Amino acid sequence: MSEKPIGVAVLGLGNVGTEVVRIIEESAADLEARIGAPLQLRGIGVRRVANDRGVPEELLTDDIEKLVSRDDVDIVVELMGPVEPARKAIMAALERGKSVVTANKALMAQSTGELAQAAEKARVDLYFEAAVAGAIPVIRPLTQSLAGDSVVRVAGIVNGTTNYILSAMNDTGASYESALADASALGYAEADPTADVEGYDAAAKAAILASIAFHTRVTADDVYREGITKVSAEDFASAKALGCNIKLLAICERLVSGKGKHRVSARVYPALVPLDHPLASVNGAFNAVVVEAEAAGRLMFYGQGAGGAPTASAVMGDLVMAARNRVQGGRGPRESKYAKLPIASIGAIPTRYYVNMNVKDQPGVLSAVAAEFSRHEVSIAEVRQEGMTDPEGEPCGARIVVVTHRATDAALSDTVKALAELDVVQDINSVLRMEGSDS
Repeated sequence: MSEKPIGVAVLGLGNVGTEVVRIIEESAADLEARIGAPLQLRGIGVRRVANDRGVPEELLTDDIEKLVSRDDVDIVVELMGPVEPARKAIMAALERGKSVVTANKALMAQSTGELAQAAEKARVDLYFEAAVAGAIPVIRPLTQSLAGDSVVRVAGIVNGTTNYILSAMNDTGASYESALADASALGYAEADPTADVEGYDAAAKAAILASIAFHTRVTADDVYREGITKVSAEDFASAKALGCNIKLLAICERLVSGKGKHRVSARVYPALVPLDHPLASVNGAFNAVVVEAEAAGRLMFYGQGAGGAPTASAVMGDLVMAARNRVQGGRGPRESKYAKLPIASIGAIPTRYYVNMNVKDQPGVLSAVAAEFSRHEVSIAEVRQEGMTDPEGEPCGARIVVVTHRATDAALSDTVKALAELDVVQDINSVLRMEGSDS
């Protein structure tokens, strides 16, 4: 066993950073046995040095550049976010020959290529398992366990805040606003929940997953994104009638045209999911990712997707791997981008749809609506119609819910625009996709 310690610098002392520091200190003997050398904490980079951090003050510094440049630091663990100053710190570490472990999903979705090139040039490791789905091991299975297989599709619930909100709406019939307020009160939602509820967080994770699964650089800007703010209690009632739940899904897949041309699709949106699909029963703040590969078939990864301790678990797994490589002289997986597949536009993606609209209650309405679907070559699978009344109980029109067979997003968008122009259609209440069904 090597006697030379592996020097570690931790950047950031929030919930995750505090937990990582605790594990390094309290599990020192076990970590040394697993790595083949002791881990030694050289310093902790913070924005403000204070003596109320719960760690020895001599470890704290606000000079990040000096810390990552120290000769006795072998691995830098970046847990401070956001994109800047994290990118600058990671680049400085890589350029000075330090391996890097990060949980920064926004940075990895934006700057994977730049960071991967710097790691390759310095011949050091860049690990980021904790950037997607917290404690759930997803990155390593894709880069290592399935390295000899061909991944077809990766779909999952990768944001705990939105899954908590949607689960509450499904279970209690609450409105979006009420469920968000509860999530905020319980600490699941940030003071500004925009990144979560508008799908930005999930889109960053989708970009990372798509890049790895399909050996193609995919950035967050390549990911089609819709949030959950327009999902209503009425949508959940309709979903239940159709035997479905509603989940915010991150979907990455390899599409093959009739001529054998391959493309990558990466998208995030709320969708109806059949109750017999494994993702439909993932509730609360939990995450789950389903991977489909040609040889392995369907694999599912489920667990805590966020939080200090779960995320720290993933960080520590990467730290141990990076430290082992330092001891043994090896390196972890490098960026694989050989495929260079084009990104498919959302308009070309085929799926099923749920369209909820208010219409006039008069003869010929249903045939007029059906005609627009037919004119745009969108096949109808199911139609539900019910009367509506005003607060005084007087009839005030009807509600129609249409479920389609598979059609392209472009065809469905054209259909919805045409429906909105019909005199008999009063409002298009919602349009949601349906995933997990091939019909």
